[in-house]
Amino acid sequence: MCHLFFGNFLVKYVVLCHHFKQKKPRYIVVFFWGKLFSCTISIAMELIGGKRKSVILMYLVDGKKRYNALYKLISTITERTLSLQLKQLEQDGLITRKVYTKKPPLKVEYALTPFGKTLTPVLISIADWGKIVAEEKGEIIS
Repeated sequence: MCHLFFGNFLVKYVVLCHHFKQKKPRYIVVFFWGKLFSCTISIAMELIGGKRKSVILMYLVDGKKRYNALYKLISTITERTLSLQLKQLEQDGLITRKVYTKKPPLKVEYALTPFGKTLTPVLISIADWGKIVAEEKGEIIS
């Protein structure tokens, strides 16, 4: 059993095939947040998977945004879904939520954490690949 820090989270993992340069696949079992995962891609998808999380994160790459700005940017999302996804991303340590209460109206801003910022190159690569797929196999409407 080995231990590794993933952001602020302790990950326990078991390496079943020890030698790094072996030609055989390297199988690992990862224990993360009380769950077992068969590979590290599963951990990534647990954090950013789904239809909306990566879209929200991509809009936050440019800087902090207010709730209504995110809601307007993501035209196909409901308020309930946006709220739930933002709470999950905050709980996972990918975004911060800052509430300003000095003067009405209440103002809430969301931003990427340093841990969330590590996703920037991945999100940009996914977006670039999605654009290529849309151009080759679909139709970009606007």
